[in-house]
Amino acid sequence: MNVGSGRLEDSPVYADQFQIYHGNANPDLARKICRYLGMEPGPVNVFQFANENIFVQILDNVREKDVFIVQPTCSPADGRGDVNLSIMELLIMIDAFKRASAGRITAVVPYYAYGRSDKKDQPRVPITARLVADMISVAGADRVLTMDLHQGQIQGFFNIPVDELTAVHILSNYFKHKHIEDLVVVTDLGFAKRARTFAELLDAPLAIIEKRRVGNLDRAEVLNVIGEVKGKRAIIVDDEVDTAGTLIETVNALRGEGVDEIYACASHGVLSGQAVERIEESALRELVLTDTVPLPAGKRIAKITTLSIAPLIGEAIKRIHRGESVGALFSSEVEFTQEMLLWEDGIAKKLDIRWKPGEGDDGPGDVPEAAVPSDQPDQARESGPAAWLRQLASTKQGEE
Repeated sequence: MNVGSGRLEDSPVYADQFQIYHGNANPDLARKICRYLGMEPGPVNVFQFANENIFVQILDNVREKDVFIVQPTCSPADGRGDVNLSIMELLIMIDAFKRASAGRITAVVPYYAYGRSDKKDQPRVPITARLVADMISVAGADRVLTMDLHQGQIQGFFNIPVDELTAVHILSNYFKHKHIEDLVVVTDLGFAKRARTFAELLDAPLAIIEKRRVGNLDRAEVLNVIGEVKGKRAIIVDDEVDTAGTLIETVNALRGEGVDEIYACASHGVLSGQAVERIEESALRELVLTDTVPLPAGKRIAKITTLSIAPLIGEAIKRIHRGESVGALFSSEVEFTQEMLLWEDGIAKKLDIRWKPGEGDDGPGDVPEAAVPSDQPDQARESGPAAWLRQLASTKQGEE
């Protein structure tokens, strides 16, 4: 469906002047967002010439439209690009839409690269997070929609409105439905505020990892575990897993403190270098990530579970377009922020938590609908995320 020409009742958003476009960084996420909103991505060409110059051409009229560009600043799953290429694609796309007289341009950046370069912690080093923010603003973006920045103060680097979403509610609800007893939530000082929310949602105590980053290495040295963890089951919470060096150091420190069952979760799974190998060989039971960063097929192992944040971003886009509150997404009035979605090859499936062989015939991820009590009326059962999942499944079957 071309969302630029539909009627209001034909789409869950005001369709007359609204469109979503994407670059090459994470097209799968963009398509999932569009499926949730009941539309197709807008037509645009984004490619490189032989001399590695990027070319962007918008293939329809965007004059006075409300435009959303979905482009996390990460490496594409196909390996044909890198972080810096994704940033340049985003900037050039913003410039193209500005020169095409788009009414408003929102840069949807689920993963914000260079977030750790947010201060001068050494002599004569840049604050690259501020530089990237300046480039996005100068390129012509009117606002930014992002998720779980490395530090909240990065919002202040922008001179345009920034809406920061969080995956804490989705991740915590995943573990809540596992019904794990004697839990303790473990994090470092940098993520302590959001980890406190995570711990409160699970009604679990919080322990802090004291760590020290050694020079410019991609790992940190764990110095101490602050809090009572012995004999408990631990969930390590962070905003990002990069090389997994710090994660494995934390796992080893917790095992040294008498913790045998260890899980981990993060909003962004960069998984660079030998990260997957480290996770596979570690004592970690499970690592739960979201799809802000695409996970290549070669990095999909049994220990890694991916939850989609497409419905959350889609709902935020809808609310931004309508001028409604984005903060209300994380209140009790919107239930779908608690929904758990597992995406496998573009198919949304409901997670069957703590499934074991012999316990049921379907196995994990084979129930394509949200958990709705069977005594509810049919109309209630057909609304919200459950209806979306059924529609998505039928759409996928039709495509095949």
